[in-house]
Amino acid sequence: MEFEAINNFWTLIHDKVNSWMEAGVKHLPNMVVALIIVVVFAILARIASKVMSNILHRAFESKQIADLLSAIFKVIVFIAGVFIALEFLGLTGTVTSLLAGAGIIGLAIGFAFQDMTENLIAGIAMGVRKPFQIGDVIEAEGVFGTVKAINLRNTVIETFFGQLEIVPNKILFRNIVTNYTTTGERRIEVPVGISYADDVEHATEVIKDALKTKKFVSKEDEVEVFAEGFGDSSVNLLVWFWIDYPGHVGFMQARHEAVHLIHQTLTKNDILIPFPIRTLDFGAKGGEKLNTMLSSKEVASKSDSSNNKQSISE
Repeated sequence: MEFEAINNFWTLIHDKVNSWMEAGVKHLPNMVVALIIVVVFAILARIASKVMSNILHRAFESKQIADLLSAIFKVIVFIAGVFIALEFLGLTGTVTSLLAGAGIIGLAIGFAFQDMTENLIAGIAMGVRKPFQIGDVIEAEGVFGTVKAINLRNTVIETFFGQLEIVPNKILFRNIVTNYTTTGERRIEVPVGISYADDVEHATEVIKDALKTKKFVSKEDEVEVFAEGFGDSSVNLLVWFWIDYPGHVGFMQARHEAVHLIHQTLTKNDILIPFPIRTLDFGAKGGEKLNTMLSSKEVASKSDSSNNKQSISE
């Protein structure tokens, strides 16, 4: 009985192996073709990755972004070849399962690394849009400085105080970014006040003529001086002029020279830049000065005193 059971066992194994061998021999041509497809797509993926890398390195400032996109493209081409090979072998269910599994895994990774993924996508999007480049002066979310590096997850900005600020890409992608380098020019505003006794038009003309002599002023015909309003002790003016940015003269230096020049010009033309002045008015309706009120009180006091003496003598 035992020998019969063992014989049946070996017969079953033999039949199973034979069926596998027959199926293998039957599908051997398809397996060879599928293997050739995988090899061909592997070679194509490598060639396509190199071509894409060369194109992306010319298109992007960040080498990391270019390398990442070329690597993703390489993997996509290779996976496409694998799926075609599996489909050629008749493993349609396997392909569907792999795609579903990849989708679930990708979704899980996206939720687990949401912040990292958001910064990565923002970095790639900024690499395509190019709102700024390395060396540009930008301002965003309280950070003001020069862009030193653009990475996959963050951007490195060197502030004008000498510190390096590492800003996540999603912050730069979501919020307003001011790029001071794109247009190649920048406007400087200098507020100045003149006394109420001076002529506004005369002050405007002398300031304009003085600024137009400076080499760092890029648009002489757009030097403007506007009366901004009335201050406590002065008529407030706003001086506008343009400089090349970045240029031979920096923003701070140009503003310093402009303030110095405006001060010299107004002094030379006998136009006063007043300090705060306070006028004391003691009348309810205005116009009453302190010395007048004191004199009036003194006279009234003397009058009352004489009347009192007269009444006592009587």
